[in-house]
Amino acid sequence: MALGGGVVFEDFFPVMVERLGAEGFMKELCNGFRLLMDGAKGMITFESLKRNSALLGLQDMSDDDLKCMLREGDLDGDGSLNEMEFCTLMFRLSPALMQTSKDLMEEALAFEF
Repeated sequence: MALGGGVVFEDFFPVMVERLGAEGFMKELCNGFRLLMDGAKGMITFESLKRNSALLGLQDMSDDDLKCMLREGDLDGDGSLNEMEFCTLMFRLSPALMQTSKDLMEEALAFEF
């Protein structure tokens, strides 16, 4: 999957879920959020994302691309990402996880009726 200016995102999330289990994977996502967040604000801001972009291998992304990433995940429109928005964005960036989630939801709904 390509992000913004041609940065390629390799979807390792399904393998991580398989190895860590769902709970372990969610813990790792939360650790990733804390790594990227502004400690004083408890949110991922443009400044904290820019400062920590090298940790993600995104140091060559333009400011516009970083802002676009924030906008993509910013569900409440406050210009930053809280932990839930970050986790939601990470799931949306993983087509395989989205398909698995859809399959599980359909399976669960089938048992309801």
